[in-house]
Amino acid sequence: MAPGKPWTGNDADHNNHCHQRWTKQRNRDTADPAYPEAWYDEQCGGCRFCIPLDGELGHDYGACTNPASNFDGRVRFEHDGCPAFANRDDGSFG
Repeated sequence: MAPGKPWTGNDADHNNHCHQRWTKQRNRDTADPAYPEAWYDEQCGGCRFCIPLDGELGHDYGACTNPASNFDGRVRFEHDGCPAFANRDDGSFG
């Protein structure tokens, strides 16, 4: 990054390291053979309380703002989920 330029967070190496660290904190893992089919429709990326991060990390991560969730105030992977999931009115994801 050039000196004097504001940090945008869009550094591929930094983002890859964040992804490696943060995916270890998932509540649900779609690769788990016991992952229930219903959970595919209840992932954080489709929750009305998930606010995407800015920049490249915002493509996969958002802040949970659901007061009923144990993850309120924490960054979550869009394909994670929890029992406090709430559908978005517009049905969007991400």
